[in-house]
Amino acid sequence: MNISGKTKICVIIGDPIEHTLSPKMHNTAYKALGIDDQFVYVATKAKVEDVKYVVRAVRVMGIRGLTCTMPHKIEVMKYLDYIDPIALKIGAVNTVVNDQGILKGYNTDWLGAIIPLEQRINLKGKKVALIGAGGAARAIAFGVVEKGAILKIYNRTFLKAQKLAKELKVKAGNLTEISEINKTDIVINATSLGMAPDENKIPVPMEFILKNQVIMDAVYIPYKTRFLKKAQKKGAQIIPGIEMLLYQGTAQFEYYTNHKAPEKIMKQTLLDHFKIKYS
Repeated sequence: MNISGKTKICVIIGDPIEHTLSPKMHNTAYKALGIDDQFVYVATKAKVEDVKYVVRAVRVMGIRGLTCTMPHKIEVMKYLDYIDPIALKIGAVNTVVNDQGILKGYNTDWLGAIIPLEQRINLKGKKVALIGAGGAARAIAFGVVEKGAILKIYNRTFLKAQKLAKELKVKAGNLTEISEINKTDIVINATSLGMAPDENKIPVPMEFILKNQVIMDAVYIPYKTRFLKKAQKKGAQIIPGIEMLLYQGTAQFEYYTNHKAPEKIMKQTLLDHFKIKYS
């Protein structure tokens, strides 16, 4: 890194945040493009009640980019000057750009989900079961509906699923109805189940997962969650959460730097963490 007094700071906040691979992915990309004297990307833990102070610091310190991960994607919206129409429709912001003191909110999570899905399947008319109704789920739900899929949202708290479903004009269900997912083409986990300390938990009973389905997990550590491993053993096509991290990150990189993201380098940087060779 070639940090100087002119280097712009980008920061990711979350709670927890220690597991994040975003700083490594972005900083490696800066170096690859020869702009590591212009940008540096760091991470810090922040509580939900302190998000307003973080946003104030972004203004005061001239921080270029603010990435919001769980559980800050909805809270941060209260303090921004402008929110992109797509982020407004999703109801969550994961990317904040400081444009000469004007804080603009965007959502790139939906691209993170849709790009790898569309690399494997045409979403139009496909039946999708989404498990979860938080910030990540909102982005994924928007994306699959936007691409013409038939979506049903399942959540432990039915009212939360119902609220999101109503916004998108789709169906909602509680976990007692989860057996229905054996009639779907795609199952997506947008909960934190599978990530530490719940790495041994799976979001749905495996008897309802079939070999002809596409199974996606938003959790990216471990590389293959227990859910994905079990689905793969049944013959299902799986999409690790690292792909969602990658593609939301490439879009975010371009917002922050105005440079085209070096996708292959960013992907290999993430895979290096798991000692996997790019293919």
